[in-house]
Amino acid sequence: MKSPRCDVSRAEVEFTAVRAQGPGGQNVNKVSNAAQLRFDIGASSLPEDVKARLRALPDQRINADGVVVIKAGSHRSLPRNQADALARLQAMVDEVAEPEATRRATKPTRGSKLRRLEGKARRGAVKAGRQRVGD
Repeated sequence: MKSPRCDVSRAEVEFTAVRAQGPGGQNVNKVSNAAQLRFDIGASSLPEDVKARLRALPDQRINADGVVVIKAGSHRSLPRNQADALARLQAMVDEVAEPEATRRATKPTRGSKLRRLEGKARRGAVKAGRQRVGD
């Protein structure tokens, strides 16, 4: 069963324009086109179970206060970088939106046990054939 999609509202996200890194000549030193996204998990409208799974992610973009910080600077325009950062946050939320299925323990079938034992006997016979012949 597919759980309902948890959409991140743009109103819950705080964007800051920062200087981009990398090559770009003088333009990179003058224009703040990279976007830094900040999303407070605790203050968001996400369901509580999704918030808990999001906080539990082993991701360096989530700080100790439960704030997700994503920096996007691959595009030359600020709106495209903001859209990219928002898409990455949404992908992160989608990853934890559906709870992981619990594993139910099963027992091997009778046929699989017999096949395993036949394989072991066959391998043992091959190894026995490699031994020296006694006097």
